[in-house]
Amino acid sequence: MSAGGSLLAAVPAAGALLLTVAMRPREVGAVAPLRLAVVRAALLTGVYAVLVVELLGALHALTRPAFAAAWLLFLAAAATAAGLRQRRATRTAPTLTAAPRPVPVGAVVSGGSADPPAAVERGATGPDPTPTRAVRAPSGLLAVALDAWRTAGRGERLLVGAIGGLVLLELLVALLAEPNNFDSQTYHLPKVEHWVAQGDLDFWPTAIHRQVTIPPGAEYLLLHLRLLTGGDHLYNLVQWAAGVLCLLVVARITAQLGGSRRAQLLTAFVLATTPMVVLQATSTQTDLFCAAWVTCAATLVLDGLRRRTGWGTVLGLGAATGLTAVTKTSGLIAVGPLLLLWGLAQLRLALAASTATPGPTAAGSAPPNPTAAGGYRRPWPVGGLARTVGASVLILLVAAVVVGPFLARVTAEFGHPLGPPRLRESIPMERHDPQSILVNALRIGHTAFDTPLAPLRRAGAEAIIDGAGAIGVDPQDRAITFGREIFPEPAWYPDEDRVAFPLTGALVLIGAVVALARPRRIDPEQAGPLRAYAVVVLAAVLLHTSMIKWQPWGNRLILYAVVLAVPLAGLWLDALFRRRRANPGRQGARRSVATLTAVTVLATSALAGVLALSYGFPRRLVGAGSVFTTSDWDTRFLRRPQWADEFRWAATAVRDSGAGRIGLVQQNDNWEYPWWLLLRQPDGGSPDLVALQSVLPERPPADPASVDAIVCTGSRPACTKLVPAGWRLEFRGYVGYALPPGR
Repeated sequence: MSAGGSLLAAVPAAGALLLTVAMRPREVGAVAPLRLAVVRAALLTGVYAVLVVELLGALHALTRPAFAAAWLLFLAAAATAAGLRQRRATRTAPTLTAAPRPVPVGAVVSGGSADPPAAVERGATGPDPTPTRAVRAPSGLLAVALDAWRTAGRGERLLVGAIGGLVLLELLVALLAEPNNFDSQTYHLPKVEHWVAQGDLDFWPTAIHRQVTIPPGAEYLLLHLRLLTGGDHLYNLVQWAAGVLCLLVVARITAQLGGSRRAQLLTAFVLATTPMVVLQATSTQTDLFCAAWVTCAATLVLDGLRRRTGWGTVLGLGAATGLTAVTKTSGLIAVGPLLLLWGLAQLRLALAASTATPGPTAAGSAPPNPTAAGGYRRPWPVGGLARTVGASVLILLVAAVVVGPFLARVTAEFGHPLGPPRLRESIPMERHDPQSILVNALRIGHTAFDTPLAPLRRAGAEAIIDGAGAIGVDPQDRAITFGREIFPEPAWYPDEDRVAFPLTGALVLIGAVVALARPRRIDPEQAGPLRAYAVVVLAAVLLHTSMIKWQPWGNRLILYAVVLAVPLAGLWLDALFRRRRANPGRQGARRSVATLTAVTVLATSALAGVLALSYGFPRRLVGAGSVFTTSDWDTRFLRRPQWADEFRWAATAVRDSGAGRIGLVQQNDNWEYPWWLLLRQPDGGSPDLVALQSVLPERPPADPASVDAIVCTGSRPACTKLVPAGWRLEFRGYVGYALPPGR
């Protein structure tokens, strides 16, 4: 990566930081205002990145100069907005206001006061009693951070140190490791290279349908880095940034649900030490990226439980919905219930406003038409209803602007917005009877809670298989099982595509049960929102298990729900520690046992996170395959080390032949990306690669006679069928090539 590329890559990050300054909430008392500003800036930056790709793609201008100009314009606009915001803040900075007394959000959900409460972020033991400044300068933020560190207890400092250490080590791995995710070699990264080669987003003939049918939101961001830097060296930073965003947002959700500073740190700690999060934070997968947009939607929805949502937040909800849809449609399984909760809360606020008790009349007489409770009931607030409906329509319109162009291309190509039948039938459940859904849910749970204890895994799997047979369901039924996979499949090993999360899952499960059944045990003032949030999490899990087939890699598919649910674990843990101190004696002894168990689980969770980072696959700090001792090229092939030399061997022969136009022969799960790296033009330009097979009916493959060479992966017989007569075909294991006579 050149120095110019490094500077250009810093422009989007600088713009996002400036946008964070500009997006700080104006109202005093907003919950975690800096984190809210980060959410707003992330959503606006994400939408901008997607729309730039769509616009320049429509203009056939996916080029480095065009993208550099777009981001310089973004930087200038963000700097202007930040400057205006700072000047406005300077004019109001001398004014200090006392932090308002927190009003429980349960008042909205449980039918309490309709006045919009000003929620404040709690400290370690309750609401912050100190005055709150409307806006803080960077130096003020540093002072607040230092003060928080001084007042933090030993446990809180340990939590901060563990979280910060993991995040920094993940950043190191993300910077040192070359992209080596399996799916990325097959379709995530080849998709980006096709766009660069074409200069637009039009579909292309391919044997790998996922290159065109899977939502491309994450790859859009990779495309920006590819064009700005000229390579893939910074690709892993996209998921790393998504992981940091998840940590910030789940901590804010915890604060919105009444969590203290310790509860927020516990939430972030549980998420940061989850092996799947640790491994995906250094990857070019897309699941953590999807989870980030889902949690952004969740935190904006929770703001809507407190007060009527402003149009800016409505736009944010639309952006979060659209970004989720264009990244991974499964994330909408959680966004849907979240938006439903938001709509119900907004309608309840409108209804509560209509039943408010007015003050005395001018003559001091009682208000007319009093209700039995002494209040005054006005007619149903048509304006409030219309506002909520209008806001809902606006959310959908904004989401459609973000994801609509991609869906339009898919619909035009396949006649359906969800793609070809093979995609619609491979992942979604094809049976929805209660027995099949139950078996699917049990298998997903078994894989998610897998441990290294093989006897426990076998016993659980046998119980599920026997139970499925008892209720008349084949546990290997293709209608509820992805592809040709066979249940059970071990998932305990720290692999980015399948690692289980039994500790995080157990904590989340306990927290959700308590929030549903006994929310007052966590926080009496937040019982309504806690139960409502737990219902949303439960609904997302139930919908997922009834809509997505079991597969060995299913743990990463449900990551968005795990991230969404982690605040319930942090809140429950904090409540457990509080109750232990508040209950001495025999009851306190029982609490001590529970507390000791929780501390042990947290310590084990920390160990699991460290081990995943140290020995995880396919990127690790130590051992065979370490990012410190493995070459860049070999790092790319840690999934399949034997292929590294085979790709080089074939590419060298093709390059030495002087071939210009090169044909591709491959199957649906083969690696294509190495060809884009090895066959790149001497000046760094994209190679002229064309597919000799195509699963797109309207886009026929190239004629083998029209190419100068052929490269193949996977099946030799499939390659042989497409090689013209008289050509020389060479094959070595997984990779082969064919050249015409004389080359």
